[in-house]
Amino acid sequence: MNALLANTDTVHPAAHRLLAEHDASVSPVRLVVVAPGGYGKTALLGALDRGYRAAGVTATVVDDADQLDDEDLAKLTVLASSAEGPVVVAHRPNPRADALRGLGETFLLPPLDVDEVAELARHLTGRAVDPDAALALHTGTGGVPRLVERVVTDRLEAFRSELADLAEDVLHYLIASEAGASRNLDLLCALLNCSPDALPAVVDGARATGLLDHEDALLPVAAQAVRGYAPPARRLAVVQQLVEAQLRQGLPILDLARSLLDAGSSGASAATAFATAAQEALSSDTILAARLFEAAADAGARDATTTIGWARAAALSGDLDTALRLGDGMLSGDDPESRAAGAEIAATVLAHRGELARSAELYHWAATLTPHDARPSGATHNPAHDADRQRPFHAEDPASRSPQEFPVNDRWAGPGAVTAFAAIALVGTGQRGEGQSLAKAPAPGVAPTLFTGAVARTANGIVESVTGYGTEALPELVGAATMLEPAFAGSPLPDSPAALAALAGLHSGELALAESVLDRALSHGVGGALLAPRHRLLLGWVAMTGGDLATAAEHRDAAAGMKLEARDELFFATLELGLARRASDLAGLQRSWDRAYQASMRQQVDLFTLLPLGELAIAAARTGAQAKIRHRLERAHAMLDHLDNPPLWTVSLHWHELHAAITSEDRPGAERHLSALTRFAGSGRYPAALADAAKCWLAVISGSFDPRETAEAAAELHELDLCWDSSRLAGQAAIRTSDRKAMVQLLEAARQFQGTAGRPESATAVAGTAHGLSALSERELEVARLVVDGLTYKQAGSKLFISGKTVEHHMARIRGKLGSADRRELLSTLRELLDKPTNP
Repeated sequence: MNALLANTDTVHPAAHRLLAEHDASVSPVRLVVVAPGGYGKTALLGALDRGYRAAGVTATVVDDADQLDDEDLAKLTVLASSAEGPVVVAHRPNPRADALRGLGETFLLPPLDVDEVAELARHLTGRAVDPDAALALHTGTGGVPRLVERVVTDRLEAFRSELADLAEDVLHYLIASEAGASRNLDLLCALLNCSPDALPAVVDGARATGLLDHEDALLPVAAQAVRGYAPPARRLAVVQQLVEAQLRQGLPILDLARSLLDAGSSGASAATAFATAAQEALSSDTILAARLFEAAADAGARDATTTIGWARAAALSGDLDTALRLGDGMLSGDDPESRAAGAEIAATVLAHRGELARSAELYHWAATLTPHDARPSGATHNPAHDADRQRPFHAEDPASRSPQEFPVNDRWAGPGAVTAFAAIALVGTGQRGEGQSLAKAPAPGVAPTLFTGAVARTANGIVESVTGYGTEALPELVGAATMLEPAFAGSPLPDSPAALAALAGLHSGELALAESVLDRALSHGVGGALLAPRHRLLLGWVAMTGGDLATAAEHRDAAAGMKLEARDELFFATLELGLARRASDLAGLQRSWDRAYQASMRQQVDLFTLLPLGELAIAAARTGAQAKIRHRLERAHAMLDHLDNPPLWTVSLHWHELHAAITSEDRPGAERHLSALTRFAGSGRYPAALADAAKCWLAVISGSFDPRETAEAAAELHELDLCWDSSRLAGQAAIRTSDRKAMVQLLEAARQFQGTAGRPESATAVAGTAHGLSALSERELEVARLVVDGLTYKQAGSKLFISGKTVEHHMARIRGKLGSADRRELLSTLRELLDKPTNP
């Protein structure tokens, strides 16, 4: 009897219709029931047999007729032609169907539709099934009644004995199909040891089980059954044969190796398969890649390539504990190349954990190792490679090669990139001379790949940021970030060019640029899961700095579900702190303080964490905890002093400390920071704007200030997208002035500044891409109308609460957008454009 259909009381709906129409007392009947296994043929025959017996009719009922030998088939043929009573035969579709089809009228049992699946599930469970669940059940089972029954009654284990009883070639085909090899005919023929001509008979046998869909692929539930209940030893042997065949042909093996996971496979072949598959998975699924590398190690692979690959995948998936453990183990080895690779791993992890000084030391040490010969970045010396160059490659036995013989990158980054990482970390910890020397040092033998070029450009940008005014730092860093996007999204980085560019943008008032570079890094997956929290949190900082507190909170909430290392935890906690302060949420500020303070204690002071430190300083002043962070602020200034106080990084810290001093009513401290900001005013527009605003703040709190000058300073902050700061300055000035007219103007300015960015251009209003007034921003249109009306720059600025100099800047941009040769032509063009009616 059919083992796949035994012991069922469920009758197929089509069989129900046949039984309803069939009169058992009427004979003769010749019926041939055809369907794969699991469709209910046995149940139908049982119902017919009971009906005939009840009617007193002698009937011949034969199940599994496809299993009859030639002699029995001949007897059945004679019986069907001579018997007076009904003859009902059931069989699975196979090459012998032609002989059986001639015995009588063919009756096909089709798959169930979605409604029929829902009804069968209700019949089996006594509960109604909602449409979505019915659709999912139909998708998983293909409408095969037996599969539906096994799923809803939770009896998939019943497949264990049924699969074990299948013909060996059919079982092997099903296992190969579950492993993803059913489309590779050469692979299947090699596995089944048959010719291409013989393969269709095996496929027919697999179809007859009822486990395949109309495209001969395993149904999802059937695949689950084969994966979980096929004889383990036979399944393991089949998959290993497939893997070895794929390796011999040099074809991808990821899907096959995935089937070997958790199967306890070991030995050189399995280790090679896992390591090779892990390399395939590294660019798309780092968690799977880490599992495969670990499986390779468990299977016996102890080479440096496997260990480094495992550490790389672990780091990219956010598992820095495993990466650090593996790297630390390599550091204690004897091989210089392995020790250098271990140093790279440890240095990368420590950078994320707030130990940038130690990271710099390890990167610098790894960079000093000299390769045995000139090789491209990322390659290492492997004696096995030398041996390969001395002997011909035998394509027929790659499966016998150990994992270390495959040409993969042993180092995370290689000498050129490691040197650049060392330079970045050295400058970031105040060692400009050493970092500059490394960044400018030639790198003989290092291939100029996009990756090494991007990292080297990042190092040059960081060096530039502490040199002079740092005006070229941001273009270098943004350029490096753009280079890295297509080059190497899957490299474990201590930090990304995008993150460093965003920090430089935050420190220089370039918030739109910072937001753009971070958005691109997230969309390209730069740095994988390891750097996703970093990019997300910095986007939160950009939004918070620009006064968009709702968006900042969204980015914070998105990062809250991610694993945060020490550096990310600091940015997260101080982002919460900053949001609470800006929302005047004193309770929230107090709650956030403890977490932010503890996060700061786990993070060394470095150049790239000055913004969180500044936010912490203001919060400490609000909570009376200045003494707790005094030493950290002193260390920050000592580091900046050692770097000769580069304006790009120094100005923002003084701005934050100015507000901390104002909050704690420390007038001498506020004066010191104002003096420092004034010294940097000539370094660029952003330092000048902060210096002017600082001067106005001290004047406002002293009660003696010029409302117009204060409004202009606040407007300049707004032009730099510091909306919250500009609104707060104007608002505080309004509260403290005794001039009612000035108060009204300042309050209106504060209202206008609150939450509306002052960016001079929209993303679409770029020169060369728009024409006429559509090329101008809203603020530029306001300026243009006032100037065309005859107002001077100073008068127009007074109307808009900005300085005359800012109006002049706007007019220069307008002239560039409209292509006017001089002021006279510009005014003529504006009059003509502004006189035209606006299109609806």
